[in-house]
Amino acid sequence: MATIPTPKKKPWTVMVYMAGDNNLDPEGVLDLKEMKKVGSTDKLNIIAQFDRAAGHVSRRYYLRKGGIVTGDAVASLGEVNTGDPKNLTDFIQWSVKNYPADHYMLVLWNHGQGWDDTDIYADERNRGLRRLATGPVRHALFNTSVRRTLEKASSDSVARAILLDDNAKDFLDNLEMKKVMAGAAKLLKRKLDIFGMDACLMSMAEVGYQVSGSAAYTVGSEQTEPGEGWPYHTILAALAKKPSMAPRDLSKLIVDKYLASYSNAVEDGVTFAACDLSNAGALATAVSALTTALKASLSDAVARQRILTVRSKVQSYYVEDNIDLVDFCVLLAKSGANAATVAACQKVIKAVQSGYVIAQGYKGPSMKNSNGVAIYFPTRSVSPLYAGLDFSKKTGWDAFLKAYLVAIRSR
Repeated sequence: MATIPTPKKKPWTVMVYMAGDNNLDPEGVLDLKEMKKVGSTDKLNIIAQFDRAAGHVSRRYYLRKGGIVTGDAVASLGEVNTGDPKNLTDFIQWSVKNYPADHYMLVLWNHGQGWDDTDIYADERNRGLRRLATGPVRHALFNTSVRRTLEKASSDSVARAILLDDNAKDFLDNLEMKKVMAGAAKLLKRKLDIFGMDACLMSMAEVGYQVSGSAAYTVGSEQTEPGEGWPYHTILAALAKKPSMAPRDLSKLIVDKYLASYSNAVEDGVTFAACDLSNAGALATAVSALTTALKASLSDAVARQRILTVRSKVQSYYVEDNIDLVDFCVLLAKSGANAATVAACQKVIKAVQSGYVIAQGYKGPSMKNSNGVAIYFPTRSVSPLYAGLDFSKKTGWDAFLKAYLVAIRSR
């Protein structure tokens, strides 16, 4: 094992928590090699914890430029359940203690499914079945790569939340994520500078609001991510070149580097966005006003039809229950909606574009109406888990969704 360097405060520490005990294991090896193309410097710490697929040892790394990945291991952990919030907390505490910095970025590396905390492993645990979500069983990208989301399994269950661990049959849900992030903020005595999600479908209003009390910025995707995920070598090279970079600027840079690493020919398209969580409250307030206006209009058959039509046209993603929030409001405002609804839509658009989303973009024509932040809008039923989210409690969006689905089916 390599020796942990004597703690010395640097401008930046980048912490990458890699949940690779699933079909992303090969991509994890490649991403560590990308990080090693840059390596830690006297101004930058690059550290990672990689829980590999069954049969491999989980390790922590202080990544240096060049050489072999195993040469950078500073701790061997045995089998780790990356879905257990205690293990993520332990990684954060260890990182801050041994690699102090002025600024910290935490990256959760794995599959992702936005806000949804459905337990895909429940049937397997209860009935002793084989894993529902292993394989790999993901999209092919040009027939050579995979996406960082899981296809529907035989039980019609879909992978949810983040940090899925196939061996432990566990994952990190959004309520656990909030607690972990709150603990990190308490440890730092301030908000974490950047919360990165190298996983699918995580740039959602619900996810951002859930961690807005403990992180300054998020970076993530509305759409699924290809298996290659983030281009760590270009992101870290830019940070190593300018370690004085402010968190806001680094967040924007990650968006640029991510989008530049993919072409417009990407089969299912890609999106990426950086969000300023200091404006999450303002966005939630705007969505709350939209909720009130939409619920009030449901008794009007014409208004109901407008919402139904807009929902059928709005930008959606691999999980079709996720829609682009701004695109929804733009279409609704243009649909002939009443003055209250139009005004509420305009406030949501302003909240997103003039504060919450600070950088965003897409590649591929299928993603052209993406604006950086998605929201949940199912067309069949509302998950009972949705009501437990802070965003749902703040905005009442859950109540609108339920009322809407009842209204369009009962008249």
